[in-house]
Amino acid sequence: MNKLVTEGPAWLASDIHLGPDNPKTADLFFGFLDQAGAHAGALFLLGDIFDVWIGDDWIIEPPPWLARTLNHLRATAKRVPLYIGHGNRDFLMGSSLAQHIGAHLLDQQCILQVKNQTVLLAHGDEFCIADRAYQRFRRLVRHPWTQKLYLSLSIENRLGIALRARQKSMQKQTRSNTVWHDVDLTCIHSALVQAGTHHLIHGHTHRPGHYEETADRYTIDRWVLPDWEADHLAADEPIRGGWLVLGNDGITLLGVDGKAFKK
Repeated sequence: MNKLVTEGPAWLASDIHLGPDNPKTADLFFGFLDQAGAHAGALFLLGDIFDVWIGDDWIIEPPPWLARTLNHLRATAKRVPLYIGHGNRDFLMGSSLAQHIGAHLLDQQCILQVKNQTVLLAHGDEFCIADRAYQRFRRLVRHPWTQKLYLSLSIENRLGIALRARQKSMQKQTRSNTVWHDVDLTCIHSALVQAGTHHLIHGHTHRPGHYEETADRYTIDRWVLPDWEADHLAADEPIRGGWLVLGNDGITLLGVDGKAFKK
């Protein structure tokens, strides 16, 4: 498990789910990138930056929304060290994309040290082991042979497959009897012991907040990053988004307005 050391403050976000159908969310995120470039010591994006990622060759002739996104990420990486991690939707992001935007590609899990604070970083989907169907799917799509076969298809075919999978996932989540599985604390406990810390920062679950928990008498200090959404909201539903700041004064979770996050 790799360990990264930065002077801080480290800014962390995830689950922006950028794509062609959420321009307001993109604008919100680009504003955040401008702030991070001015004030962060390092920026970590812990997965699901994109709603789908069909392979790094997508950047050769990107659609307009993607070209704009890549330009903003590249501009940010020139101002502040940028780290990008895999989510459950953009796990095909590779070294070519990272090099193209001037970012560093994170391992599935890594240790981050800011001053005297050490935390484990992850997207979080690997901890949702109660969702056995998803974990089977996760193992399948991350197998090298599956990825080789998928990447051999045309961009149009890959995009069609990814969008159909996304639609199927959304239909499953909207069914009244569907249970959205949360993380497994025993699984997190094992990862934290291996990392040598009690502190975890992750996204994926769309259940942002600070959780103080115990597993096998082991104290778990868990911070969950918000998902971002400004386009597809009900009339009375507030805009979602935010980020976490890991600095000399500890950990602070902020909403899209830059104020302390409230559930």
